[in-house]
Amino acid sequence: MRIPSSRALAEEMSVSRNSILMGFDRLAAEGYLIGKGGSGTYVSNMIPDDLVGVDVPSRDRAGSASSPLELSRRAKPLLPLWDAALPLVESRSPFAVGIGPVDLFPHDLWGRLLGRQWRRSRRLLGSPNDPAGSRRLRQAICHYMVSTRGLNCTEDQVLVVSGTQQAITLAAQVLLNPGDEVWLDEPGYDGARGALLAAGAVVRPVGGDQEGMDVSMGIRLWPRARLAFTAPSHQFPLGGTMSLSRRLALLEWAEARRMWIFEDDYNGEFRYTGRPVQALQGLDRHQRVIYAGTFSKMMYPGLRLGFLVVPSGLMQPFVTAKHYADARSSFLEQAVLAEFIEGGHYARHVRRVRRACAQRQKALVDALLTHLPGKLEIHPTDTGIHLVCWLPRDVDELEFVQKCRRSDLQVQPLSRYSMAPLARRGILLGYAAHTPEDLQAAVKRLARLV
Repeated sequence: MRIPSSRALAEEMSVSRNSILMGFDRLAAEGYLIGKGGSGTYVSNMIPDDLVGVDVPSRDRAGSASSPLELSRRAKPLLPLWDAALPLVESRSPFAVGIGPVDLFPHDLWGRLLGRQWRRSRRLLGSPNDPAGSRRLRQAICHYMVSTRGLNCTEDQVLVVSGTQQAITLAAQVLLNPGDEVWLDEPGYDGARGALLAAGAVVRPVGGDQEGMDVSMGIRLWPRARLAFTAPSHQFPLGGTMSLSRRLALLEWAEARRMWIFEDDYNGEFRYTGRPVQALQGLDRHQRVIYAGTFSKMMYPGLRLGFLVVPSGLMQPFVTAKHYADARSSFLEQAVLAEFIEGGHYARHVRRVRRACAQRQKALVDALLTHLPGKLEIHPTDTGIHLVCWLPRDVDELEFVQKCRRSDLQVQPLSRYSMAPLARRGILLGYAAHTPEDLQAAVKRLARLV
């Protein structure tokens, strides 16, 4: 339908013609009217309400497709991994795995630093940020990690990323071709397995023990591997620390075969006895190690900031991959974290967290020994933020875990992290996010289920 002219409408409605013109402009901008030169203004033949007011399918209809979904060969292997993963949990749920002591986070201090950086940021908001990350934060990370973890690097080798998961994805993108073989601890981190499968890699399981990944097994079974993914300071999920002899053997093999090593140091600062263990990267003399660290365990899960330390020759390819992945990590959080580290707040927070987590681990072990004597066998470890407990052989792991979940005990099955059936069934009990009193009460509930 053709709309009357603006003059006619203004006279008919007894309003200013400017008001009519503004109304025409608004309706045209939102798609209700369309102007035709020399002819006038018409109602659009496709009303915007018709576009947004579509029939929303029910869940049943949405879950079914008339024809099979055509997914890539890289996407299909990820779906079973996701199906095997239990729902995400909150830190308030007892035994939540992978969550640090969020109750100890210096919330007020962080808020003050955040406000200070925000007030300073006015002139920087429109400035392009380096995909490698804030220079100030990279300097702070380098200085701290050299002094505490024994890294051998400069700030120009540090790349700020959005958490460990992105770090793995970037490494796979830069270093691997589809079909390349990769060593992965067995059992091992399922997030790494997913990222590697998404890159088209062939994941090869390598067993281990209290000395960490069995390097000789990897060499014997998969000598053509392009990359080894391992957590030498705290193997996930069993918690072993790679011995010096195996570290040196892995480095020697990597240099001889031009193999890359991805060192996931996600829990390197959660060590409660003995001297700190130097990172594998600090022993590397041939630039074969890509080191990944994260702040989300020590700080809080929503802080999606981590970092990579890469050999100098790989820095530009990694920065390029980061740029095309998400351009850059958040500016404001980088600025606050840099000041947090520079001011000594992070080091003090780490010391406080270590003391608290050591107490919480002891509280959990004591409670298990008191309320479940002889029922659950505790897998020993002096690092990390969770415990592994072996179940009685007559207990079905998945059925037991589901019963725990119905009682709001957020344990994880050990089988989730294994590529092959395990000889023994077990569960993971997170303790870092819970007070000793909460852990005592949760173990009593667990004992009733057992």
